[in-house]
Amino acid sequence: MAIKGVLFDFSGTLFRIESTRDWLDAALDARGIALTEEQRARYAAELARAGALPGGPDPERLPPHLAELWAVRDRSAELHRAAYTGLARTVTLPDPQLHTALYERHRTPAAWHPYPDAGAVLRGLRERGARVAVVSNIGWDLRPVFRAHGLDVLVDAYVLSYEHGVQKPDARLFRAACEAIGREPGEVLMVGDDRRADGGAAALGCAVHFVDHLPVTERPAGLRPVLNLVDADGAEQKRAAPPG
Repeated sequence: MAIKGVLFDFSGTLFRIESTRDWLDAALDARGIALTEEQRARYAAELARAGALPGGPDPERLPPHLAELWAVRDRSAELHRAAYTGLARTVTLPDPQLHTALYERHRTPAAWHPYPDAGAVLRGLRERGARVAVVSNIGWDLRPVFRAHGLDVLVDAYVLSYEHGVQKPDARLFRAACEAIGREPGEVLMVGDDRRADGGAAALGCAVHFVDHLPVTERPAGLRPVLNLVDADGAEQKRAAPPG
């Protein structure tokens, strides 16, 4: 069956979060906290090891008291905030309010950077007549990120785990996404960077394509192959259809 719809993961697929150091610097500067270069580097390294940055590296050692919460962190906004601020609090920072400030920083459009080919690929899919949805394990509304980067007009639907109470690889989230774009699972391609979470779409009958979760400077064209996997007949029919 031809591919007529594409589901995209968010973090590590279409967008990448800023580095842990940039994340920390932004929060420190916003609160007017002055630290030495050595202190900033040390705190950033500790936060990275803790896995405190959503979209960043996973915790090197998950604290036992956060293990159950971590497993279900994307099912609600409250769970997501509790999990990541809990990890941040395992690092003693110079201002206790920084733990909350860091969480708020990662939810801002400025903290996210689209991969270089994201816009071109989304536009190419629109030209082919393919419907597009973003399917993300997340605890907050990412729509403002797409708007800030001018990509919202290229997305037909957003299916976010915290709004549905289920997280990938649960097939219910992928089913909701297929329904949102009006396509059968067999007509849909899921594109993501996590083989377990995003690979769950295969159980529903979707095709799956993986990309590497790399910094934006190291993956300039990782999404381009998606265009070769999508049927262009829908776009041809759209162009050929008479007006009205």
